[in-house]
This record gives sequence, structure tokens and C-alpha cells, in this order.
Amino acid sequence: MSSSGNGRRPSSSGRRLVADRRSAPASQAPRNSATQGSQKPRRTRKRRAARPRPTGLRGWIGAFFRFIWRIIWGLIWRSTAVVMLILGAATSYYYAQLPDLAAVVDERHRGSVTMLDRDGTVFAWRGDQFGGAIDPASVSPHLVNAIVATEDRRFYRHLGISPRGIASAIRINLSEGRGPLSGHGGSTITQQVAKLMCLGVPFDATAWENEAAYEQDCRRTTLWRKLQEVPFSLAMEFRYSKDEILSIYMNRAFLGAGTRGFEAAAQRYFGVSAAAVSPQQAAMLAGLLVAPSYYAPTRNLERAQRRAATVLRLMESQGYLSATEAAIAQAEPATLSNAARQDRGGAFADWIMSTGPDFLTRDTTEDVIIGTTFDPAMQAAAEAALANVFENQVREGSEAQAAIVVMSADGAVRAMVGGRDTAGTGLFNRASQAMRQTGSSFKPFVYAAALDLGWRFDDLILDGPLTINIPGSGPWSPENYTGEFYGEVTLTEALERSLNTAAVRLSEEVGRDLVRTVAAEFGIESDLAAGPALALGASEATLIEMTGAYAGILNGGSAVLPYGVQELRLVGDADPLFAQVSGIQERVISENAARQLTYMMSMAVTEGTGQRARLRDRPVAGKTGTTNSQRDAWFIGFTGDYVAGVWMGYDDNSPLTGVTGGGLPAEIWRQTMERIHADLPASPLLTIDPVAEALARPQTVLPRGTLLGTAPQDEAEQILMRVLNGLLGRN
Repeated sequence: MSSSGNGRRPSSSGRRLVADRRSAPASQAPRNSATQGSQKPRRTRKRRAARPRPTGLRGWIGAFFRFIWRIIWGLIWRSTAVVMLILGAATSYYYAQLPDLAAVVDERHRGSVTMLDRDGTVFAWRGDQFGGAIDPASVSPHLVNAIVATEDRRFYRHLGISPRGIASAIRINLSEGRGPLSGHGGSTITQQVAKLMCLGVPFDATAWENEAAYEQDCRRTTLWRKLQEVPFSLAMEFRYSKDEILSIYMNRAFLGAGTRGFEAAAQRYFGVSAAAVSPQQAAMLAGLLVAPSYYAPTRNLERAQRRAATVLRLMESQGYLSATEAAIAQAEPATLSNAARQDRGGAFADWIMSTGPDFLTRDTTEDVIIGTTFDPAMQAAAEAALANVFENQVREGSEAQAAIVVMSADGAVRAMVGGRDTAGTGLFNRASQAMRQTGSSFKPFVYAAALDLGWRFDDLILDGPLTINIPGSGPWSPENYTGEFYGEVTLTEALERSLNTAAVRLSEEVGRDLVRTVAAEFGIESDLAAGPALALGASEATLIEMTGAYAGILNGGSAVLPYGVQELRLVGDADPLFAQVSGIQERVISENAARQLTYMMSMAVTEGTGQRARLRDRPVAGKTGTTNSQRDAWFIGFTGDYVAGVWMGYDDNSPLTGVTGGGLPAEIWRQTMERIHADLPASPLLTIDPVAEALARPQTVLPRGTLLGTAPQDEAEQILMRVLNGLLGRN
């Protein structure tokens, strides 16, 4: 029998077996055919052929690399498995933490404040504006298309993250010389929503200084936060639908000018609902997402329009707009509504927010509507006057500043300019925050105290050399601005010429304490100087304090509390929480004293230092003020209708060059009041008729040789007078 016929197989060495298969022993019976046929054949295991041992250099190198690859591949699939397990666990964790959609649409921690002017028209917004919940089905389709085209064109096709987008962003950042995570983020809309939700971390006032710090921390782009965004985004994709994710985005995105969500932004910028925005308006809104404050149309409309043009091109390239529709939108860019264009009163609105009740203004968690005393026309008049004077009468490049306050006789503030930059919000308000020496603008309160004690406008007082010994400082001798003395003058002449020695004499005579009391009761809340320089305005005050104090003179001698809030109510409530119709407080001086003082101040404008403030068609009363070294220049005055105050100076307290209160401040005041009174009939001042006021008693002349008379020239007399004054308590 041949080897091929007896079932022999090759050995592992390839050699055939040399021995024939032995026959079965006789003792073994032959197998039953039936049994043999029914038994399943034994399954044989195929043995892998042994890999031949490598031979040669190439063989050994190949074996080495195959070995390394087996290690790497093992690490890869095991690491991948671990990562997928961790990712799954993290996704499950975030999924369980995600709330219902209604709970995350409006997550503002602050409410909004909407301000109305005296006619009930919106003029300013503060806080976080929220126009109401919206979703993709309730807004203009142009808006949805603009958002998707701009922020995430594959939004409806990915699972929350886009490795392609992230890789592209890293490549762009590196090519532009930035870090891989600096600049472009490559984030999908879902990932941006994850940031808006701060990865589910709620705001904690004990952990963050304020909400702004919280939001800044949430927006930080770090590798760890990027890694956290992945499971959170996946969780949102599993928890919410695509439209629901987009709804969160559309409601929570910050869009500049204090607006949260596209509904608030559409109303803020265009005065329409998000459901009615045009393609060009939708493009401008979507363009804000990349840098809301920078591209806000209220800040720079032209810049916002250029950004919107880019968005329109994206919408056209992705098929959301036809070429014709895109061309029409490009030719007619979006513009601001009348209300948005007339957004004025930044300083006034900031003042309202700083002086109103915290829980209903700057710290409000409710949406509040405030009816104010603000008059846009008067605000425009003040801003125009300030701009005109600085453009035409101040040297180019000057850093001098100015502030203006206009109010009614009852203290209702009508306009407020906090500085030369009138367009910004949250800026330093020189009208309400700057404490500056008042100079001679304080003198009316010295005369008010004297007149209320019985002095008359035509009583005489000595304007001559004066020396007062100040304990701890020594002798002090005030001088007039001109360096001259005018002898015996009436109180009217003394105020008209702003004579320093006369004012100090009068203050010493009536008592400094009384002068301080009168000034404080008129509304000057600052600490007033204790020495004799009190009469010359050595104390500091704000412009709004001084203007409010002058309003008390205008109304006949009653103090006023400057106010700007007429009504305050919550959105949706018809009944106000607060209402005010007047700021008039208690009477400070008699009406007769106020009338005489008004007459004296009118003479300061017609004949004295304030002549530059005269108006052609109506009487004016006012007072100039200039401090030492001309660091501050004031003019505060009033007509029969309104009182206005103007301050001018440098923020760093540097001296002005050639500027006094009777110069540029009086000019700014005049131009402001000319514009305000352009269409108003002339109203008389509450004053006296000096002719009809015949002298009812002899004129009073303060005696010479006293503290208030001519200062003794002899040294011995000076010593004697200091002793006597000490005994009399006049030091």
C-alpha cells in the first residue's frame, strides 16, 4: 500500500512516515457500522502555523517593529476603552444634572431697569435686559439662519462637538502666533451653550466677587474646561433636542448694551420683536455674538454694519439667501430705531442707578421700570453747548473737563452731563461724584445767613484789609481777586464784585456756625470748613449739591432734595412701588431774604463778575466761583424757570490757564440756557424791586477798629486786639 493511499500526512518537518499503519489487534472487534455512522466526527483544532524564525537583518528589524506595534495597539485599544468609559460616566453624570428646558432659558441673576423720560419715552436701559422667552419656531427664520451660518454651519449634523472645527481653530491660532486655545475656539453652538450654563456650576456670591467675575470665569478657555465641555455637550445633545439647545442659546447669549437674548436685543436696537427682524437686522444681531460690546450698534453703527455685511455673505454662500436677497440686504443695511439713536443721559441714568434703592436698581433681581424727570431736549442742549465751547474756545488737545446739571426749582433734575465723553455709560460722573472746592460760588450762603438775620441788601460793609488769627496757623489776611480794596460797599456791591474781605467780615459777624447750618440745610452735605476761609468756598462739594442749593434760592428759600425718580414699578404691575412729585423740603430762610438774595445775585450777572452769562430776553441770577490757583471754575445761576450749574477743571486738580468762573463756565451756562429757553416765554425772577424797597432803617456800617474793621497797623495794637478777640471768643 502506498503512502498516499493509507492516509498518511506530512509531518511538521515535511518528511513522510516510514512505517506502515499497523492493523488493529485481533482481540478488538470491528466497530458496528450503525454506531460508527451515527457518531459525530471529532472537531479538530486548526493549529496556527508557527511563524518562521526571522533570518537576516531585515527579518529581525521587521520582527522588532511588529513587537512594538503589538504593544502600541494594545495600549491604544485599552486606553480608548478607558477613555470611553470615563466619557460615558461623565456624560451620564452631567445628563442627570441637567434641568428642564424652562429652568435654563432665563438664568439672569440680575433684573433689568428701563428708564422713561418725563414724557414716558424710553431713553436708557440698565441691568440685564430680557425681552421674553423665544425659540426657533417663534422668531424670524432669517435670525435662525444667520446664527447657524455664523456660529456653527454643521449644527444640525454633529453630536455636540466638532473635532474638525477644533482642529481648524488650533491651526489658525498657531498660524497667527497665538496659543492653540487662544483666539478661535472652534466651539459648536452646543459647546457655547455649555459655557453659557457654566458647565452646570451655579453662581455663588461667596465664591465670586460679582456676577461679572463669575461669567468671566465661565468663559475662560483652558484645556481642562475644553475637556469638560465634551461630556457636558454630549449630555445636552442626549437631553435636549437641537431646537431646544438653540433656544437656550438664543435666550441666554449676551448681545451688548445690557441685553440678554435676541428678543431683548431686537427690541433694544431696532424696536421690533425677534419674530419680525429682516435679513439685515438678523445679520447684525448674529454678528454681535463674536464680540457683543465691540460690535454693538449703539457704540459704533458703521462697525456693526460692516460685521453684518460679513454675516450676509455667509448666509448667501450657505444657501440661506439668494443672490438677489443678499444684494438688497447689503444695499440697505440695518439702522437703529429712533429710541436707540436717541439714547442719551448716560450720566443721568448712572446717577439714578447709584442713588436709587439698591434692591430695585443696581442689585435688582426683578425687571423694573422707572419714570424719571429726565428731559432729552435739555440734555441735548447741554451737550451741544459743552461741545461747542470746547471745540471753538478751548485749545486743541486740552484735557480740561466740565460738567453740567440742569434742574427745576423743586429739585427735579432735567439734564446731567458728567464730562466731555457723553456717549458712554458707567463713566466717572463729575456732576455727582467729583468733590471740588466751591470758591466764591459758596458766598451766597454767607449772605443768605445775614439776610435771614435782618441784614438788608443795601446795608454797608467795609471792604478793607483784614487779619484774623487762626489758632495753630497764625494770622490770616484774605485779599480780593483784584488785589484792591473798595472801602464801604453795600452787601449787593460786595456780592456783585465777589469781594473776599467783605464776605469774610460778614461771615465772622453772623457766625460761621450759622453759615454752615444754612449751607447744610440748603443741601450741601459735605464737611464744611471750620475756619474763616469757609466764607470763600474752602469746602468741597459736588456740582449737583451746589445746583440743588441754588434751586432753594430760586424757589423762595426752601431746601430741595435733587431727585430723578418720579415713579418706580415692576414690569407687569400697574401700581407703582414708589412715586414722587416734588423735592421741596423745609424752609431754610425767609422768602424776603430769598428775594433780596436773588436781586443781589441778579446784579452779579448784569453788573458784576457773571456778565458773560446774561440772556437777551429774560432776567438771570447767578454767581461765579474760582478757587485758588484756578483749579476749579464755577458758574451757577437760574432764570425764573430753571437752575443750572457748570463746573470746569482738570481731573488731576491741575490749574486752569486763564479760566475763571465768569469766563468759559459762564459761557457754557449761557449757551445751555439759551437752547433750553428758546421756545419758552420769559418768566420773572422771585425778587425785590430796589426802588420800591425804600430804606426802612438807616444803613449799617460796621465799626472800624474791631476785628471786622481796618486791621491795626501797630504791632502792640495787634497784640492787644488778639487778646481782646480771644476774650470775646472771636478767634
